[in-house]
Amino acid sequence: MAATAQTVAQVRDLGKYKHGWETEIEMETAPKGLNEDIVRFISARKDEPDWMLDWRLKAYRHWLTMTEPTWAMVDYPAIDFQDIYYYAAPKNTEGPKSLDEVDPELLRTYEKLGIPLKEQEVLAGVQGAPKVAVDAVFDSVSVATTFKKELESHGVIFCSISEA
Repeated sequence: MAATAQTVAQVRDLGKYKHGWETEIEMETAPKGLNEDIVRFISARKDEPDWMLDWRLKAYRHWLTMTEPTWAMVDYPAIDFQDIYYYAAPKNTEGPKSLDEVDPELLRTYEKLGIPLKEQEVLAGVQGAPKVAVDAVFDSVSVATTFKKELESHGVIFCSISEA
């Protein structure tokens, strides 16, 4: 029983952020909760084809019929699926001409992560920065991929799983 209690405590701790900082940048979010409108919202933001939206809606409707398994016999608080944000992505902007035009919060995050100044320019998409192919992912969203056109000209197709 002690091992079970320890496992439950470890699982509860997984959701607690322990590093003491967050990056507050302008985000686009869907309203909290999950319903067909949210599924449609997410699919539209990802510019998905109709067949993908239909597949997502079918999966959502199936999920509604499911019950949470109890075979693990672990006691934990019920999950409120309507108290979760299912979509959040940094707002898109045109590429900056210098680091002065980059969101200061993003630059502070780069500093905390120990990213050198020249690499910050590449990650932020500053015009005239060195040619290094980088895919910057922020909050699980690819926010910038450098040199996509040049990579494509060499036969390298670089895209997110959503685009694929």
